[in-house]
Amino acid sequence: MSKTKEEGTTRRDFLKLAGTAAPAAVAAVSLSGEAEAAELPTDDTRMQDTAHTRAYLDSARF
Repeated sequence: MSKTKEEGTTRRDFLKLAGTAAPAAVAAVSLSGEAEAAELPTDDTRMQDTAHTRAYLDSARF
């Protein structure tokens, strides 16, 4: 049995495009100029620095 090529894009074509588009997007962002720093959240929305939160963050590390 011979397989005929289906019309449209295939999964392999999509992966080829995704593999080449991601580095191109990174290069475009890095060459675009200035990068803006993100603002830190205010004290109302920021997680408090307590022994419990430090223990959780230490246990969540890989």
